[in-house]
Parts: sequence; C-alpha cells; structure tokens
Amino acid sequence: MNARRFEGKVALVTGGNSGIGLAVAKAFVAEGAKVVVSGRNEANLAAAVEELGASATGVAADTGRLDGIERVAAAVREFGGGRLDVLFCNAGIGGFGPIATISEQKWDELMNVNVKGVYFTVQKVLPLMTRGGAIVLNASVAAGKGDPGGAMYAASKAAVRSLGRSLGAELVGAGIRVNVVSPGPIETPIFANAGMNEQQVADLKVAWSDRNPMKRFGTPGEVAATVLFLASDAASYITGVDLLVDGGRGSF
Repeated sequence: MNARRFEGKVALVTGGNSGIGLAVAKAFVAEGAKVVVSGRNEANLAAAVEELGASATGVAADTGRLDGIERVAAAVREFGGGRLDVLFCNAGIGGFGPIATISEQKWDELMNVNVKGVYFTVQKVLPLMTRGGAIVLNASVAAGKGDPGGAMYAASKAAVRSLGRSLGAELVGAGIRVNVVSPGPIETPIFANAGMNEQQVADLKVAWSDRNPMKRFGTPGEVAATVLFLASDAASYITGVDLLVDGGRGSF
C-alpha cells in the first residue's frame, strides 16, 4: 500500500463546505491530513465537517472580512497545534451580468471575498507555515477570457492569478511554494449562488459546454486531484504557475 502523501500534515481549505473546496478537503483527509475548513453557511459547514470526520474541523467565517480571517487563523493554530503545511485559498463567489446591472455593493462584496480575502488569508496564516509549505490559490479560466457579462468576476480572478506570481516570488526564499489552479466550467453551486435561476443556469451550461473542447463541465474531483498535486512533494520544483483544469477552454 502506498504511503499517504499528506500523513501528519495540516491543511486549511477556505470555502471548504461545498463544491471544489469540499472535494479538496475530502482528498486531503483521505491522504492523511488534518483539515480545517471554513465557510459562511453554518448548516453546510456542519454537514461538511460531519462528512469529513474526526480529522477535520470547521470554522464559520466570512473571509471577505478581516475579523473572519483572523477567526480562521485562530482555528488553524488550535487544531493544527501551531502549524500549517498547506493552504488552499478557495473561498469565492460569483457575480455576472452586463456592466449596467453591477452596483458598487455587488462589486465590493465580490472583490472583498475573491481578492482581499485571498491576500489577507495568506497574510494571517503565513506565521504558521515553515519551509516546505505549499499555497494553492483558486482562480479561474475566466481570468484570461473575454466573456460578456463576466467582467467583474474575471477581473477578480485575474487578480488572484497575479497574486500567485507575486506571492510566489516573495515567499520562494522562505521555502514556501505558491501556485494557482484555474478551473474551467465545473459542476458546483456557484451559478445558483450568484442569483441565477434554474433556466439561466441550464442555458449557461449548454452554451459553455458547446464552447468547451471537451464538450462537458468538469467535476470537483478533477480539480481536487490537481490541487493535491500542486500541494504535494511531487510538485517540489514548481512555483508561480497557473495550472488550467478546463477541458482545453483556455488554450484553444
């Protein structure tokens, strides 16, 4: 039997109560890690922690706010015994629509979670990480595409991609690798959570699948496999990259 890649390690997954985040948290637990998951929806978070078992704990927090991020960092410090080996910054929200429909409130809410939250989560948990640590940021293939109605969301994910490069350069001397995973269309609740109705979601899925070279949406598990690779010793010579998990959408 092969040794589990994250045996004895501590991982934090923000937005780990559903979708990609939950799939990644499950994969880390299966590979031997102790996992802290955060989320804003307390009911979903409780269900996720129950599913993950004794190797995981949850903290209800809005990572678009500094007090929420500090609460997450405190939970990691307690559950992980003062250390953190892997951070997966996954918490994010969607926001789509023509420019005329986007309010300042919508802009601020999305940017607070998708950009500010990523930056300050890294800042607050960094003191717990030592040489050999790995950070993976969740961006999106949207960062490099020009989809009508997607400007605000794409801008936030382009910022995450930029953070991956800059933080990777800043932390390489400390022995901490920073990489980015950019999913394409994935079967998650993000569209419904962004306020789209069932018909809008169905129409969007048909359109996006048609434009995708693989003609389908990906699964959270496919993204999780990529995240665990980037966080593992198998990627020990990789930092600053943006790895697309998108069925070819961003490449051709």
